[in-house]
Amino acid sequence: MRAGEFPDGSRTLRAKIDMASGNINLRDPVLYRILHASHHRTGPKWCIYPMYDFAHGQSDSLEKITHSICTLEFEDHRPLYDWLVRELGIYAPRQIEFARLNLTHTVMSKRKLLDLVRDGRVRGWDDPRMPTLCGLRRRGVTPEAIRAFCDRIGVAKMNSTIELGVLENAIREDLNRTSPRAMAVLRPLRVTVENVPEGKVEEFSIPNNPEDPAAGARAVPFSRDLLIEREDFMEEPAKKFFRLAPGREVRLRGGYFLKCERLVKDAAGAVAELRCTIDPATRGGQAPDGRKVKGTIHWVSAAHAAKAEVRLYDTLFTVADPDVGGDYLKNLNPKSLETLPDARVEPSIANAAAGARFQFERQGYFCVDPDSKPGAPVFNRTVTLRDTWAKEQAKE
Repeated sequence: MRAGEFPDGSRTLRAKIDMASGNINLRDPVLYRILHASHHRTGPKWCIYPMYDFAHGQSDSLEKITHSICTLEFEDHRPLYDWLVRELGIYAPRQIEFARLNLTHTVMSKRKLLDLVRDGRVRGWDDPRMPTLCGLRRRGVTPEAIRAFCDRIGVAKMNSTIELGVLENAIREDLNRTSPRAMAVLRPLRVTVENVPEGKVEEFSIPNNPEDPAAGARAVPFSRDLLIEREDFMEEPAKKFFRLAPGREVRLRGGYFLKCERLVKDAAGAVAELRCTIDPATRGGQAPDGRKVKGTIHWVSAAHAAKAEVRLYDTLFTVADPDVGGDYLKNLNPKSLETLPDARVEPSIANAAAGARFQFERQGYFCVDPDSKPGAPVFNRTVTLRDTWAKEQAKE
């Protein structure tokens, strides 16, 4: 076998134990198989490869592992693990089995994840939709959030599936404390503030993180031409929609009260621009006469904002259990990634380093992707904020 005299599958090397054993894993199990394949380290030098059960205990022993933590399906394999370690006369680690971590809306099987990578259904092992450590890192998930999640769910001896929302909540809690805030407009709608002179620029000082006073503040430029989120305007506002509409007044985050006076439509009849005015007496977001507004929206100055690509990641599968129906690939989410190439972000984060994390106010938590280039930042959505308006819209 070692000399390469036999073709794949024609011979195996087995351990002579007990074909009458009540544990099928002890019925003369296969130790080595023939595989004429190139290894990533040794090339074509070897044409025989050990089976997992044979290599497992020896690998743990060589590395002086004290406790080999396995998932429950290896419980029946433990007698073979112990038999091989004992018969080989090597240091004996202890194998202990616990329930594996299963999450809704994804798969944890390495075989299935490999299929997703090989078939090009994801961009690689570090695709932010993947439940791999490198995928979570690229998505912007912190080690602290993962540890908090693991502490929260604990360790069990019975298989179960954890709701993805438990992980997302742990991520939100950590990023809320640690992430500086920024304003980003993902789907821009132009606003012209008619009572601000052309060329005039002023600045607002906005806290970097309300959860951390030591984080300081940043200067955000304000000018006549602004960009707001397209979904923050409705020509005919629905019930409980408290954002901008014709004749309605809202608060610009950290800025003035803004009132929509009229709108401009394009040739197709879509709203292309809003003509608005500010109340100069409301700088900082408070009205001297005590009047209140129900809505606060974020914004950026059109002349100062940086263009950015924003990648909105969602769950990899449309259903909680991807294996329902027998074919997990049929449950892939075709909308697991939406790319917005024309977003705008405030200038303070235009040149942020890869891996930097931010809370885009009213949007969610985002991190800078390694694909970013000078003058062309790319942001990945880590997790959304809680969206009560979406729930209201769904009810209606």
